[in-house]
Amino acid sequence: MEPIRLSEIVQAVGGSFGFPQDMDTLITSVSTDTRTIGKNSVFIALKGDKFDGHDYGAKAAGLGAEAVIAERPVEGAKCIIVDSTHRALQALAHYYRKKFDIPVVGVTGSVGKTTTKDMIALVISKKYKTVKTEGNLNNEIGLPKTLFGIDSSTEAAVIEMGMNHFGEISRLSMCCEPTIAVITNIGHSHIEYLGSREGILKAKMEILDGADYAAPLVLPLEDKMLSQIEPRHGRRIVFCSTQGAGKGKKKKPDVWATDIVPDAEGISFTIGYEGGSVPARINCLGEHNIANALIAFTVGKLLDIEPEKMAEAIGEFKPQGIRQNIRSVRGMTFIVDCYNAAPDSIKAALSALGQTAVPEGGRRIAVLSDMLELGTKSKMLHKLAGEYVGASKAELLYCCGEEAKNYVEGAVKKGMAPEACRYFESKDEMTEALKADLREGDAVLFKASRGMELESAVNALE
Repeated sequence: MEPIRLSEIVQAVGGSFGFPQDMDTLITSVSTDTRTIGKNSVFIALKGDKFDGHDYGAKAAGLGAEAVIAERPVEGAKCIIVDSTHRALQALAHYYRKKFDIPVVGVTGSVGKTTTKDMIALVISKKYKTVKTEGNLNNEIGLPKTLFGIDSSTEAAVIEMGMNHFGEISRLSMCCEPTIAVITNIGHSHIEYLGSREGILKAKMEILDGADYAAPLVLPLEDKMLSQIEPRHGRRIVFCSTQGAGKGKKKKPDVWATDIVPDAEGISFTIGYEGGSVPARINCLGEHNIANALIAFTVGKLLDIEPEKMAEAIGEFKPQGIRQNIRSVRGMTFIVDCYNAAPDSIKAALSALGQTAVPEGGRRIAVLSDMLELGTKSKMLHKLAGEYVGASKAELLYCCGEEAKNYVEGAVKKGMAPEACRYFESKDEMTEALKADLREGDAVLFKASRGMELESAVNALE
């Protein structure tokens, strides 16, 4: 973070501060966690359902915080009093972001936004020193922290935006003011709160609320809902497609993939664009990742990065953490993808499972638990995901959770033998069955919403 005067912070958050002698103090960090407080910092006392940052204001002051942004006075601390510390955090982050005239790529979508964000950051880093969203800092607390990581050496930023409800993406967009906006797809995630896929589309389109009219919008042409988006107020919409140059179709992509050849370790393909083409490769499984790579390439093209360097960057991508992490376990291949789940992401994960090579005697096995936040459509969408299992190359299905019986119904409907589908009341029961049944050569996909903690079954099997 570049130094900023305390007087600027008071003005940015619209607060009152009773210590005029300190107004010229230089602040070099903003924190919401006393564990990261140091000299020349400001502490923001956020309130949540199970915590109140005001209880730690005095501690923050003792650790070196020059001021505490708070909604009420805190004994032992110099406080900047505001109506809402949450709004103050975003207002300050927005004020700070406005100090930098750099490309800011905003990324949202139902699934794939973290992978796409990471690919975009790799591509942009070939030309610009780039800051990106780390971990799960894609919400109204995490996004400002990413913005505070920008400094005078930063040349570009890639900002991921997540949400559960209407209005959240709008606030995030207005905070970071993207100069390029990306929507990866419109799926079923958070449909419990947004009511329908049309509602999800409306919420994702809020990414434009903070973007200038000159900011292009990058979309995948294969998404039926996004492909219908028409430009407004002169905004440029840039489409990419995994299905070639779109000959004979009403809308044609600006960037496209051809010559797609998957193998056991990744996918080779050719990226086409107006005036040329370049060979590319992703060293991860699942053809859905081609769409993510094309979005990254499209963003890089908007920033005039050399095509060969972009293709090189795409080849450097590796999934992180519990997102499609591939592990070798006693002669078996585990595909661990337990960060989130929706029908679309399960379909994509099954594609990766189908691409995984198995030796003679090995089997492809899908291990699933519940998808959360699907509301009244939960039963239907679990059944749909089960149909994806039945239509995939998975030979066995193991599942647990309140809604998991619907996976079995869907899989059987699409032709999977009932005896190949095993449902368990609990995760522990399923884990014990897997311990007994798995054998060398098997390829096993583990997929569920984060709240189901399916990775604990993986840990027990390793």
